[in-house]
Amino acid sequence: MQTPVEGLWLVVMGVSGCGKSSLGRAVAEDLALPLIEGDDFHPRSNIEKMHSGVPLTDADRGGWLVRLGQELAAHRAGAVLTCSALKRAYRDRLRAAVPGLRFVFMQIDRDEALARVQARSAVHIFPASLVDSQFQTLESPQGEPGVLTVSAVAPLPESAAHVRAWVFAAAGQAHA
Repeated sequence: MQTPVEGLWLVVMGVSGCGKSSLGRAVAEDLALPLIEGDDFHPRSNIEKMHSGVPLTDADRGGWLVRLGQELAAHRAGAVLTCSALKRAYRDRLRAAVPGLRFVFMQIDRDEALARVQARSAVHIFPASLVDSQFQTLESPQGEPGVLTVSAVAPLPESAAHVRAWVFAAAGQAHA
C-alpha cells in the first residue's frame, strides 16, 4: 500500500470505452485515494435515455455534474473521479467545486472506443450506438492547465505509472 496522497483531486476522463474506470481504480489504489465512479451518480432519467440510445444533453448532465462536484468536495483529503467530462464547460463546473482539480485525459480513437464498448456486457448503461455522439461532443482538454494526456491503448500499469509520476512531479516530491 502506498502512502496516501492528500489534497489531490483528480478526474480520469474521456469518451466511453477509453478505460476510465480501470485507470481510475488503478490510480486511486496506487495513490491511496477513494474512487468515485461517476456513472454511479447518473439519475435514473439519464440511464434510461442512454439505454434507449439517446445521447445526453447539456441539461441532462447539469445536475449530474453538480452532484459529482459535491462528491469530490466532500472528500476533503482528495479523491479520484471517473467522469467523461467531455466539454470544457463540464470540466469548469467540476473545477469550480474543487479548486486545483486536475484531469487525466484518456485519448482514444473512435474505432478502438467502439470496439471496446461493443465488447462490454449488455448490462452496461452505455450502448455502442452512442460512441459517435461522445466524439461529437468531446472538446479536447489538451492545453488546459492541470491536464495530463495518456494513451488509452497503453498498458494499464504504464498509464498508472505515468499518472503517478505526473502527480508527484507537480507536487515536487519523489515517487517511490
